[in-house]
Parts: sequence; C-alpha cells; structure tokens
Amino acid sequence: MFIQRLITHYVNLIFGGAALWLMHLVGFHPADVSAPINGTFSLELLVAVALICFFIAVRLTLSVEKPRAAQQIAEIIHEFTGGQAEQVIGHGYQRFQSFITCVLLFVVLNNLLGLIPGVVTPTSMPAVPFGIAVLAFLYYNYHGVRANGPLGYLKQFAGPVWWMSWLLFPVEIISHLARMMSLTIRLYANMLASDLLISISFSMMPLLAPLPFLGLHAFVSLVQAYVFTLLSMIYIGMAVAHDH
Repeated sequence: MFIQRLITHYVNLIFGGAALWLMHLVGFHPADVSAPINGTFSLELLVAVALICFFIAVRLTLSVEKPRAAQQIAEIIHEFTGGQAEQVIGHGYQRFQSFITCVLLFVVLNNLLGLIPGVVTPTSMPAVPFGIAVLAFLYYNYHGVRANGPLGYLKQFAGPVWWMSWLLFPVEIISHLARMMSLTIRLYANMLASDLLISISFSMMPLLAPLPFLGLHAFVSLVQAYVFTLLSMIYIGMAVAHDH
C-alpha cells in the first residue's frame, strides 16, 4: 500500500486545495481536511490526467509522413473502437466514438493499475464502476431523447403492443435502471475477485509463483473493460434506433 499512499499524498499536494474548496462549496466536509482526496480517487485522477496528456501529445505530434509511436497507438485504438461501434451501433456511430474510446481506456487503465504491487485496483471499489455506469446511463438516455425526441424515446418503453403499454412501461423503466447495477456489479465483482486472488498468491507464494495470477489479472482487466464498453455501445445503439 506504500505506493498508493505515496500517490495519494502527492495528488493531495497538487489538487487537495481545489478539491477541498469544491467540497465546501457543495456542503461536504471530508473526514481528513489535510487529505480530502482518498486513495481510490487519486488513482482515478492520475488515470484521467495521463489520458489527457496522451491525447494532447497525439494532437501536437500528428504527422502523415512520419507518425510517432503515440499516434500509431492512437490510430490502433481508434480503428478498434470505430470497428466495434460500427458493428454494434451502425450508421452514425462516429459521433459516439470519442465517448466510447474514453470509457474503454479509462476502465482498462484503472483495471491494470492492480498489477502494480501495493496498489488496490480502483474498479474493485463499487463507487468507481458505479460512477462510470451512471455516466453511461445518462449519456445513452440523452442521445436517445435527442435522436427520437422525448415522446418518440418514451414510446420505446411502451413496447409494440399499445394495450400492453401500461404493463411494459414500468418494467422497461426498472430494466433501464437495473442496467447501472448490472454494469457496476459485473466490473466490480470481477476486479475484486482478481485483486483477492493476487493478494492471496503473494501472501502464500511471494516470489515467481504469483506471475500467472498477474497475467490472469491483466486478461480479466482487458476482457471486463471490453464487456463494459460493449454493453455501453449496445445501450447507445438501442437508444438512438428509430422505429420503422
């Protein structure tokens, strides 16, 4: 936990004052005024800053003739998310690709932080996947209303048979709300289990034996980030679909 405490310490030195001001602004008083940003949020903030720096570096070094490593990596990611979004969402997927890419990268990097000794995977804390799930929920509903209009989007909740709408409407509302919990629990449970497995393996076999479990954690991290992003794309595609 030393590395995580060290990261949290420096994050609070840099952003602690601003965070404390924002907390007081909304009437929230942290338990520790000297360190208002906890360890989990510190890691999330670190990932967000790293992604912003990466995107800026790619933008400043764009070159058609001599693309650098950052640009090549960005192009691979762009092609992957674009291909997946085109298959799942279909026509007009481009306007959602930036959001999808950010979700994928943010979840992947937070998952992979668990590979660092002494760092607890941020997504193994329920608040982190829940926050991303709420953002995805608000995003696809917003675009559903924008694409179909308020009444047109609400018709999707009523089902195809008008005389059954009184029954289907509340069921669909509950189903949509349950999507946030589904996204949260799936990511949280898998990453928590992976973290526990690594902790047990290090406590029992501290040398080379934990390496297979670290590899398993990396695999689970990638798969769960892909599943989270894929489900988000499916929800977006269903929300913006037009009835014919």
